[in-house]
Amino acid sequence: MRWIRAISAEVEETAETLGGKALGLVLLHRLGLPVPAGFVITADACRAFLREGRLPDGLGDELTTAVAGLERSTGRAFGRPRRPLAVSVRSGAGVSMPGMMNTVLNLGLTTEATEGLAAETGDRPFALDSRLRFLSSFASAVTNAVMNEGAGDVGAAHGGGAKDAEARLTDAMKAVEDFVRERCGQPIPDDATRQLALAVEAVFSSWDTPRAHTYRALHDIPHDLGTAVIVQRMVFGNRDDRSGTGVAFSRDPNTGENTPFGDVLFGHQGEDVVSGRSMPRPLRALAEREPAVWAELLDALRRIEGHYRDACYVEFTFQAGELWILQVRPGRFVGGAAVRVAIELADERVIERHEALLRVSPIQLRQVRTPRMASPEEADVFARGLGACPGVAVGRVATTSDRAVRMAEGAPVILVRPETSPHDMHGLAAAAGIVTARGGAASHAAVVARSMGKPAVVGVADLTVDVGNGTVTAGGRTLGDGTLVTIDGTSGEVALGSHRVITNAADERLHRLLEWADATSGDHSERDESQRLEAAHAALRSSRA
Repeated sequence: MRWIRAISAEVEETAETLGGKALGLVLLHRLGLPVPAGFVITADACRAFLREGRLPDGLGDELTTAVAGLERSTGRAFGRPRRPLAVSVRSGAGVSMPGMMNTVLNLGLTTEATEGLAAETGDRPFALDSRLRFLSSFASAVTNAVMNEGAGDVGAAHGGGAKDAEARLTDAMKAVEDFVRERCGQPIPDDATRQLALAVEAVFSSWDTPRAHTYRALHDIPHDLGTAVIVQRMVFGNRDDRSGTGVAFSRDPNTGENTPFGDVLFGHQGEDVVSGRSMPRPLRALAEREPAVWAELLDALRRIEGHYRDACYVEFTFQAGELWILQVRPGRFVGGAAVRVAIELADERVIERHEALLRVSPIQLRQVRTPRMASPEEADVFARGLGACPGVAVGRVATTSDRAVRMAEGAPVILVRPETSPHDMHGLAAAAGIVTARGGAASHAAVVARSMGKPAVVGVADLTVDVGNGTVTAGGRTLGDGTLVTIDGTSGEVALGSHRVITNAADERLHRLLEWADATSGDHSERDESQRLEAAHAALRSSRA
C-alpha cells in the first residue's frame, strides 16, 4: 500500500516516513514485547493532506483494507455489536512533540458497538464510560476545544449505583454530542469508518495548530515534516480494578538514579495520566497491587534499555492484569541526570567514554549546577507539591496562558494552572516556571517543562485556581494574579516573594566527565566547563572525519 504500513518486526522504514512512535512500536515487536495490533499512516500522507487540504487519493480504500486486517488479527468487528473492535488514533511525528497534537481513544464505539461491549463484559457503566471518553476525545480533536474526558474511573462510575452511574454518563454523552453539533453544525457520526476518516484528518490538521507551531519554533523542529498517524487496537485501562495505565522511565529523569520512575493510575486510560486531570500514584504502587505486571514491566524496561544503551521511557496500559506497551523512546535526560546516566553506562561498559562525552551537550552541562532556594526553612512557603523539573524561578503569578503572555512582556511570570494542556503552549513558552494543582511527574506540564528546561512544581494537592477571579488559594491563603512568588523545582516548594538562590557544587561525576573531556581534547588550559566539553566534541568529530 502507498500510504499505510502494518506495524510489525519486519518493517524497514525511516522516522521521516513512519514517525518516531511507530518505529518504537516496531522495536517492541522485535524485542518480543506485548504491543496492541495496529498500522501506521505515513507522514507522506500528512504532507499530501497539508498541501491539498484533503485526505490523499487512495487512502480511504487503504484504510478499509487495513481495518479489515486488524479485524482478522484480533477476531473483532469494527463498530459492530458482536465482539466490537475499538481503536486509538494517535499522532507520531519524526521528532517527539509531547502532547502537541490530537489523540482520539475508543474510536469505533458506535451506539450499537457500545451496547455490544456492555453485553460482552456484563458491565454497562464501563461501556458507557468508554463511549464517553471516545466522544470527548473526538470532540476535542475536531473542535480544538478542551473537553473533560470520562467519568473518572470505574469505581466512581459505580459509586452511586449502576443506574445513577448510567444516568450521569448518559447526560455527559448528550452534553458532548450537543456541543459538537452546535460547534460543527452536524453530529458526531455513528459510523465507525466515517469516525476514523475524520479522526485521521483531525490529527493531520493538528500539525498546523498554533500550539504545535510554537513548540516547533522553540525546539528548532522543521515545519514541513508532518506527522504519521498510528491506529491500534484499544486496550482498556478503565476496564476494572485490575486495569490501569501509566508511564515509566528506566531511570529517574530528575537525578539519573538507576531506579524505575514514573506514574500509574488504576482504572484509568492513558490520557488521564498525561493530561494531569487525575492525581497518579508513584510507579512502585504497581508492585504492590499487580506484582506480575510490575515484574513484566521491569523486564521490558531492562530489555529496551539494553537495546538503546540508554535510559528509556515507555507508556503502558494493563487490562485485567495483562500488560501492553504503547510507546517507547530513549529517555532524553538533561542536566545532571544526563551526566549521571552517561557516566554510569560507561562504568558498566555499556558505552565507551567517547560516547558518554557525546551524550552530554554543552547546553546540558550548563544545567548541571541546579539552582535551589538558599534557606527554604526561612521562606514563607505558600504551598508544596512535587518537584517535576529542577531549578528555581521567580516571577509573578498568572492564572491563564493569555495573561502569562501579556504579563511576561514586563517581567517574569509563573504560570499557575489546575493542569496544563496543549492549548497552554503559548503560556508555557512565556513563563519562567510552572505550577499545577493536579498531575504527576509524567503529566503534560512536567513533560513539557523538562523539555524546555523550566522549573516546575506539579500535584499541589490543596491548590485551587480561580481563573475567573485571577486568584490561587492554598492553606487558607489567597493570592491574586501579579503576586511575586519563587518556585523550587527540586523541593516542590512555592514561596512568597523573591529568595536568594544558591547553586549546587560540581559533583564527582561532573569532574570525571570533564577529565575525560580534557584527555580527549588534549587541552588542559583554563576554560569554563562548556568550553572543555566543546573542545572534546570537536576533537571527536575531527577524529571521525
